[in-house]
Amino acid sequence: MNFFDLRKKYHEHICAQIVWIKPEGSYPNFADASSKSSRAIASAVLRQMGCGFFRRDPLSDQQTGKLFEEITRDFISEAFNLLNHLRPGKWIFTSKTISNFDQYEHLADIERIVRANRELASIFGVDYIIKPDIIIARVPVSDDEINAEETLLDPAQAIVKYSPLRKKEGSKPILHASISCKWTMRSDRSQNIRTEAMNLIRNRKGHTPHIVAVTAEPLPTRIASLALGTGDLDCVYHIALHELEIAVASNEDQQEMLRNLIDGKRLRDIIDLPFDLAI
Repeated sequence: MNFFDLRKKYHEHICAQIVWIKPEGSYPNFADASSKSSRAIASAVLRQMGCGFFRRDPLSDQQTGKLFEEITRDFISEAFNLLNHLRPGKWIFTSKTISNFDQYEHLADIERIVRANRELASIFGVDYIIKPDIIIARVPVSDDEINAEETLLDPAQAIVKYSPLRKKEGSKPILHASISCKWTMRSDRSQNIRTEAMNLIRNRKGHTPHIVAVTAEPLPTRIASLALGTGDLDCVYHIALHELEIAVASNEDQQEMLRNLIDGKRLRDIIDLPFDLAI
């Protein structure tokens, strides 16, 4: 399967499992009912996606979020594995707390100490350990894998003892990417993604993982609340950016903001994500 077909399949899964048309206005459930622009753009995006099937019954916000995470995780896993020749290794696609991974395993000890001491908890808080929606992690490699083509490491020689890439007793996977999924963006709902991003940056022991977000939000001005600025998220990815570009063509304000986000390297299409993760 090529990437064009994989992207199309991703859209079909989203439409069939998540998208339903609100009968009171004939617009999709990723539009904001209170915004005429949101309803119009979301409907146009859906037409451009060309989906033939939609849900017949509504989902709760929690169900929608969970399905969006699962469908996006499966898409990223399949797409990233197609690039294994560019980014070889054994990879895990999951959702676990960050203390399960090499750069953040120390946080479990810190949180245990802080939780046991009310005074420390009141000073430092207890939100050290987060659970991203989607995590990609690399499995450490054994000496046999390192020496597959020639002997590069002799176990009898005391070198390369500290790199997390070399597997040893007690090794944990290395956190490669943290992906937050937001079906839509309303008010300040997206700002907790920035908080989680700063947590990942400040509390690591080792390299910083890719930190990104994926959304179906139809209004570029709302996407900007998360995408604009630098220092926390690498980038925001839209499930249908090419379709969104067409959909906002008649809305000058939204089109200008979308162009700023794209030209400013703050917003990309979902199909760009596996390639960026291979960097």
